[in-house]
Amino acid sequence: MDKLSALFELRCMLREMEADVGLDALTAAEMDVLLAAHSVTGELGEVVTSEQIRQHDLASGLAQATYHRALRSLVGLGLLEKARGYKARHYVVRADLVSQ
Repeated sequence: MDKLSALFELRCMLREMEADVGLDALTAAEMDVLLAAHSVTGELGEVVTSEQIRQHDLASGLAQATYHRALRSLVGLGLLEKARGYKARHYVVRADLVSQ
């Protein structure tokens, strides 16, 4: 199998997995921000800052406006939640809302 065919197979599997957990409607930017937020948390329910998410490799290449639009969208969808006890820029990943 050539490299392009292997990449195609991986991409198809990834799309199937995204659909299986209910994340197939997210934009690429939303997916990158959500996965970056999840990656920097150590455990379920841990608070993550907007800056931690922004500095992650998955989100660092996004334009500022795109990043903030994706962040707001994820909050609106309930996949990220504003952390209690903070005025702004602190979030909790709602991994419990993603199908297991």
